[in-house]
Amino acid sequence: MSEENNAIRLVNITKSFGSVLANDSISLDVRYGEILALLGENGSGKTTLMNILSGIYYPDSGTIYVKGQEVKIPSPKDAFNLGIGMIHQHFKLVDVLTAAENIILGLPGSVRLNRKAISAEIKKISSRYGFDIEPEKKIYNMSVSEKQTVEIVKLLYRGADILILDEPTAVLTPQESDKLFEVLKNMKNDGKAIVIITHKLNEVLAVSDRVSILRKGCSVGTVKTSETNRQELTELMVGHSVSLEIERPEINTKHGEYLKIVDLTCIDSDGHKVLDNINFSLNGGEILGIAGIAGSGQRELCEAIAGLYPVKGGAILCRSETPNGPVNENIVGKSPTEIIKKGVAMAFVPEDRLGMGLVASMDMVENMMLKSYKQGKGPFTERKKPRQMAERMIKELDIVTPGVSTPIRLLSGGNVQKVLLGREIASEPSVLLVAYPVRGLDINSSYTIYNLLNEQKKKGVAILFIGEDLDVLLELCDRIMVLCDGKVSGIVNAKETTKEELGLMMVHIGDEKGGETA
Repeated sequence: MSEENNAIRLVNITKSFGSVLANDSISLDVRYGEILALLGENGSGKTTLMNILSGIYYPDSGTIYVKGQEVKIPSPKDAFNLGIGMIHQHFKLVDVLTAAENIILGLPGSVRLNRKAISAEIKKISSRYGFDIEPEKKIYNMSVSEKQTVEIVKLLYRGADILILDEPTAVLTPQESDKLFEVLKNMKNDGKAIVIITHKLNEVLAVSDRVSILRKGCSVGTVKTSETNRQELTELMVGHSVSLEIERPEINTKHGEYLKIVDLTCIDSDGHKVLDNINFSLNGGEILGIAGIAGSGQRELCEAIAGLYPVKGGAILCRSETPNGPVNENIVGKSPTEIIKKGVAMAFVPEDRLGMGLVASMDMVENMMLKSYKQGKGPFTERKKPRQMAERMIKELDIVTPGVSTPIRLLSGGNVQKVLLGREIASEPSVLLVAYPVRGLDINSSYTIYNLLNEQKKKGVAILFIGEDLDVLLELCDRIMVLCDGKVSGIVNAKETTKEELGLMMVHIGDEKGGETA
């Protein structure tokens, strides 16, 4: 490959943050007229490397060549002057302005805007690459995919020919992702150099020409997409063979209904219905997946059931064990402590692991004790059993830690999640609520979590699983409920539906009553 075709060439790029070596002598090239996927587990150094290219970080050592010339990129402005633009996961847009105003914001020019000429140029770019964009539409009225479109058009309007997209499909439906891929291919065919940072193997195989793999800050190598597969890419990412099959055990025993939600309605502080007349049930020995675009009510649903979010109307009926046998207890208005006192065996693994789930400054033993200290009989807390539980979890869940006395904040994200899930499972719940349990985890840790959930399912536990990866939801869950703007748009059998059908439900409210459909 000639040097002239290289948009970017990185040679031995190294970047440290204190004692953490984020990028260790990485070399790679990005070519015009191609889509390069930068693949790696969370923490592998992908985003750091691209932040160096976009001028957010400055490398400790190494050389950057752009269009064959050695360059320094001390700021985002310098990157842009070289034709490099990056679309981050969190968009840099002003909500109260229109698409056109955001696109030209900060550009030199006269005080008076020629809105007609600006709109004409935006429409010309949109037509060229296949974007759908309304120049005069306010950002606050846009969907996530529309906002992403504005970010991309903003770079193209300003002349960027090297584009970097960080996890571009993280919050898109399958249909929106497919549309984005078509646009990226059109841009590639027009000679643009495109880098997508991702950890989704299916997307890598669908859209890229080459794949560069990073592992623990080091470059593992670059392969042609047409000459590789999911298994090989996974092994390159993690360094050893990994099974990519998620078990879905069939449970023959009928454990009955452990949780029933009736007309559940929750309102936020602004008076907006975050949950609107929700109805569904959850059986023992079942995993019910919850899908939806971010902000559709998933977090509020979990927290309302756990007694952590105020309920405006409806009922949450949970199986309670009493001396006279199991009864359905309405736990609306009850605190987590009151729910436990009612005999409801419920466990909750929240989205915010260190904010709601664990105390970062405490060690494993102390975090185990948080779940059981109120059961003590005297003025002193008992540490022997929590310590034994912590030591057992380290062995059974393969938690990497110097010891049970190490503060939780010093553990990696995957190990923190294992501690949290292990503690909740140790309480022997009959209902287990888990919100995004594998977010930010590597493949090994993710599959450990899936196996843990399946073990609980086999024991008859009713599991509510909120996830964002539709492929995982389809493989792991028995049924999937889709939320759209706080309403239920459908409940389907996971074995009888597709990713595309789920994507349509994520943007369309099908059942106005929020009732159960499967």
